Amino acid sequence: MPIKISQQFDAGAIEVIRADDPAHIDLNIRKDSHADITQWFYFRVQGAKATALTMNFLNAGSAAYPDGWKDYHAVASYDRENWFRVPTRYDGKVMTVEHTPEYDSVYYAYFEPYSWERHLALLDNAQLSPLVQLVDLGSTIDGHDLNMLVIGDPEAAQKVWVIARQHPGETMAEWFVEGMVEALLDPANPFGRQCLKEAVFYVVPNMNPDGSVRGNLRTNAAGANLNREWLNPTMERSPEVYLVKNKMLEIGCDLCLDVHGDEGLPYVFVAGSESLPDFTPDQAEAQQYFIDNFLIASPDFQDEYGYGKTPYTAETLSMGSPHITHAFGCLSLTLEMPFKDNANDPDPETGWNGARSAELGKAVLQPVLQSLLAQQ
Repeated sequence: MPIKISQQFDAGAIEVIRADDPAHIDLNIRKDSHADITQWFYFRVQGAKATALTMNFLNAGSAAYPDGWKDYHAVASYDRENWFRVPTRYDGKVMTVEHTPEYDSVYYAYFEPYSWERHLALLDNAQLSPLVQLVDLGSTIDGHDLNMLVIGDPEAAQKVWVIARQHPGETMAEWFVEGMVEALLDPANPFGRQCLKEAVFYVVPNMNPDGSVRGNLRTNAAGANLNREWLNPTMERSPEVYLVKNKMLEIGCDLCLDVHGDEGLPYVFVAGSESLPDFTPDQAEAQQYFIDNFLIASPDFQDEYGYGKTPYTAETLSMGSPHITHAFGCLSLTLEMPFKDNANDPDPETGWNGARSAELGKAVLQPVLQSLLAQQ
C-alpha cells in the first residue's frame, strides 16, 4: 500500500508537505495549537515495511529550541510501548530522520509519549490504595479534568507538592511521577514508607491536560505558558495554575518539586530559587542539602551542568518554583530531565526514556525524606 502519514490521535502533531517518495519525505513540525512554538512532533507512518525512509523536518532550524536538535535522536515504536532511538542528523536548518521500519505501522515522536489513557490509569490505579484520595480540582478550557492525588494522611505536619507537565510535551515529567507514586505506595519501599510517616504528598501528575492531548510542547488551550502564569493566573487563560495555586494556598506547602524536561542539556539537574532577593542563607543550605542527597540517591542526577546563576527579573515570580519559594518560604525546585540522553551514562538504544524517568521518580524520595527530617 502507499505510504500514509497520520496524526489524528492523542498528542499527534505533524504537517506533511510531501510523502510520495519514501526516500524524500518532507515534513514540518506543527506549531502549538494557540502559540508560535514548534518543537513537539508525534505521527504514524503506514505502508513502509522494509522500506528505507528519509524524513526531512524542513522547519527544524526555526523551532523554539533549535539547539535541541544537536546530538538528538528521534524515538520510534511499533507498539507504543517499546520506544527506541533512530538515526537523526541536523545541519543547522533541516533535521533528517532515517529509518527502515520492520512492520507496516510505526510511530515517531520527539520523546516517548505519555498518553491521556495512561494518565487516567495512573490516577485510577492509585486511588485503589487506602493511602490515596483522588481529588478533582476543576476543569480546563477544553473540559478535561484537572486531578490531584493526595497520598498519605492530610493531617500530617508537612505538606509536599509535586507538579508535572506544566509544559505538556515534557512527557518525561509524568513518567517521573508514575515512578514516584509507585514507590510511595509500595509497602516494600522503605523511603516511601518513611516519607508518608513524615508528610502528606499532593501530586498533580499532569498540569496541562489540554496541551497534552492537543500535541503542544509548551502551552495550554489558550496559548498560555503555565510556568509564566503563577503571579496572576486566571480561569480564562490559565485555569490549571489558578486551581492548583489556590489549593496550595489553602493547604500550605513545605516542599515542592516542579518536574520538567529540557530540550538542550543532556543531563538531569535542578534549578533553584537563589535569584530571589529575599532568598535566605537557610534556604540556600536546605537547597544544597537536597542536592547533596540526590547525588547520593541517583547516579543519573548531577550538579555540574544546569542553568547556572540567573538574574532576578520581573518574570521570576511568574514561574512556579521561585514563586512557591517566595510565597511559602519553603524549598521549591524545578527538576529537569533530558529529551536527548543522559551524557553521564548514555544508552544508544533508548536514550533517556520513560523507564529511566520513572526510576528517577523513585530515587527522589531519598532526598525528599532527608529534607523532611531536616525540617523537623
